[in-house]
Formats: sequence, C-alpha cells, structure tokens
Amino acid sequence: MEVLHPDHFTETVHRHQYSVGQVTLTLQLLLEANVSLQAIVRITMILLPLFEDKLKTPHWTTGRWWLLRLGYYMLCRPKVRANDRAWVADHSIQSGRERSLLILGVRLSELPPAGQCLRLNDMEPLALIPVEKSDKQVVYQQLCALAKKVGVPRIILHDNGGDLAGGIALFKKKHPSTDGIYDIVHKAACLLKARLEKDPTWKAFCTQAAQTKFQTQQTELAFLVPPSQRSKARFMNLGDLVRWARETLAIVQQPPAVVLEHVTRERLEEKFGWLRDYEEPVRVWSQMQLVIDIVNDFVRCNGHYRGSAADLRAKLKSLTLEAPAKALSKELVAFVRHESRKAKKGERLPGSSEVIESTFGKQKEIEGHQSKGGFTGLLLALPALLGTITADTVRAALEFAKTADVIRWIRDNLGQSHQSKRRLAYNAVRKRSPEPERSLGDDRTGATASGGTQEQKKGGGHEHNLNDGRRRTKTAGKTDADP
Repeated sequence: MEVLHPDHFTETVHRHQYSVGQVTLTLQLLLEANVSLQAIVRITMILLPLFEDKLKTPHWTTGRWWLLRLGYYMLCRPKVRANDRAWVADHSIQSGRERSLLILGVRLSELPPAGQCLRLNDMEPLALIPVEKSDKQVVYQQLCALAKKVGVPRIILHDNGGDLAGGIALFKKKHPSTDGIYDIVHKAACLLKARLEKDPTWKAFCTQAAQTKFQTQQTELAFLVPPSQRSKARFMNLGDLVRWARETLAIVQQPPAVVLEHVTRERLEEKFGWLRDYEEPVRVWSQMQLVIDIVNDFVRCNGHYRGSAADLRAKLKSLTLEAPAKALSKELVAFVRHESRKAKKGERLPGSSEVIESTFGKQKEIEGHQSKGGFTGLLLALPALLGTITADTVRAALEFAKTADVIRWIRDNLGQSHQSKRRLAYNAVRKRSPEPERSLGDDRTGATASGGTQEQKKGGGHEHNLNDGRRRTKTAGKTDADP
C-alpha cells in the first residue's frame, strides 16, 4: 500500500473538487482494508480535524463512482501487446441467465519468484465480457477478439469448464503457440469427486454430519458442531469437514478437561459417538486431503516447469500413505508431469487459477447482498481490485474515465438489472390493484385479520411507506442503466 504524501491532499484533477489524496485514501480503505463505503464516510468525519480542512465529507455514492471509474480505467486503458502472457480465464455466474467472462493477464517475465503464489497485485484485467449465452463458439470469438488487441497468449489457464475448455481448444487450433493449462485445484477436486461421490460410506458420513449439526447447534454442544457442507464446489472444500471429524473423534475417545467443563462424557457419546464407526475411513480421507493440500500448494507457488513432477514426487515421498491416498498421489504427480511438458526449457508456467477466484470473492464482498440478485453496475468494480492503488493510478483514472463513460459501459454491457425489472413489474401490479383498506374494527381491537397487533400493523405500513419513498428517491431522474 502506497503511503500518501500531504501534497496529495492539496492536488486536484481538472473539474474535480476532491483531492487526489482523498480519492486514493477512500479506495485504499475500500479495496485494501475492506471498509464499506458507508463506513468510510464516518471515518472521514473522524479524521477531519487531523487534516486541517484538507478533507471533505462526500456522500458514500461518490465513493462508488470513484470505484467504478477506477475499474473502467483499469479495464479500458491501452494495453501493451505481448506474446508471453499467461491468461487466466473464468466465468462468474449469479442469478438469471447472465454470466461474465473475466480474463486476467500476467507476463511470464513478471511472475513472482518461485515459492510465491500469484496475487491480485500481479494481475492485469484484460477482458470483462457479460453475456446471456455462452458456448465454445462464443468463447472462441471472445478469445480471438482479445488476442487482436493485446497479442496471442503463451498459455490460457482455466478450470476445464465445458464452454471455456471447448473455446480454448478451438483457439489453440488457430494459434498453436498457445497452450491450455488445467487449474490444479479443479483437477484435484475432480479426482476426489470420482472417488467419493458414489461411495456409500462417504454419503452416509455426510448425512450423519448434517443431522448432527442440526441436532447440536442450539445446545451446549454448539462449540463442537460440524462445519456447513457446501452444495457448490463441495469437493474443493472438504478439508474442514474431514479435519472436524478427525479432531472431534479424538475428543470423543479422550475428552480433554476443558471440554468436560461444559459437557458430560455421556452427551459427547450420544451426539458424536457415531464417529467411531468412521475411524478408518476418516484416516484415509485425511491422507487424501493432505496429498491434495501439498500438491495444490506446490503448484500454486511454483507453477509448472521442466522437472516439477520429480520435485513434487520427492516432496510427497516422505508421507506414510495407505493405498487410496497413494493412488491419488500417483495420479496427481502424473497430471503435473503432463502439464509441465508444455513448459519450454527455462520457462515457468502458472498452474493455479485461485487468483481469479479470489477476485470474484472480493468483488462479492463489495456487492454484499446485491451479489444474489444478478449483475449490477458494481461488476465494473472487478478490474479495480487488480494492481496496486497509488496516487498516480488514481490521478490517471480520474483523467481517463468520465462518469458518462461508466454509464455507457453499464448500459451497453448490462442493460436493465434484475432489481430494475422487479421494481417495474411490482409497481405495475400495485398501480393496477391498490391495497385493500384496513378494517376500523380491527384497529379498535388492536388486532389485524392475520392475528398481528395494531402496533405491528402500523409498523408494517410505516415500513412500506419508507420503502416506497426510497424507491421514488432512487429512481427519480435515473435510467435503468444507472449502477
């Protein structure tokens, strides 16, 4: 994080009333300290006396516009043409039919040293393309269009999703110098899925763990409840569940004194004793997860290079493994050997796409509850998460990107949001069918027809009026393309 100089808080960009320092500070708090836009306004008010009137207090939506203008700049600024880039590509999907293809880039000459993983600061946003329909032909056309702008990549790192993998295969036929690299985390999850998905022991274990969570989360045993099981990408996130089973079984077998201060042995046995039946499978699953963790970490930090499979095999050699974990280890080493053959002599290629998953996750944190309602203008915040936020970058962004540019990009690429469609749909119904009047008899008795109290009914009506007021305020003078 760049340390801001006092001069930054007296410098302004043409036609801007807020200093470059204040805009940079706001974006640093938002993107690097994970402070919400509303909280940044309160922090600014607290800091006002320390800055001797060099700070102003903008509305939180002003900070949102700064964020979107930075995102637009990072995405649309001119890019250097290069043929030594690694592209990292993935789709982001929310509710509805829409999906968005994000492609990040890093030059192989600018990779972090061996032993360090790719970070958001290392990446450059190359493309952000929302679409309603995606297949291999669509992806192929998107990749070709990007290659014309920034050059043909050396590799494209992906999660082997159907349309993405198909589009990359077509692209490779046209550009033989490009190799496709299958993300190690997704590959390991697929191998684990093939072993566990149809295993009746694993299914019974997961069912029992879910029932135990339901039965204990509101009891004195709540501090021992199993972790929630994800329905999506669950074979990429089994580590916590297997670790819980292994460690909770150890507690059941030999309860520590600190545990017995809160629960009895009988209660432990009643709710968690079933884990004894899974002692052997849990041991095997733990070994398999350990192998996956070691392989993922190795490829994440070192990538693929000539000889990487031999180095990985040496790293796994010291482990004491049973047959299932040994087989998984051999299969993963063979996969790394296959991918590493794509590296030229002296070349190191990235092998993990976790950096793009981190980008999606951080963007959803900024969106908050809006991430469950389809894409909004905040999609343009994705490119702002990459690179380093400096006063020079912010100055260039404010000079390059106008508010009209942001509005135009959102209108052209996103159109009408789900929230806007929902608002218009229900407003049309309310105009056609006004709410029935309340009964005076119910008001006198203090109860509504549904059994609620008069106070609840008044509160509900007040809330409805507030919502209508907010709705009118938000929509007045704006178009559906507004972020």
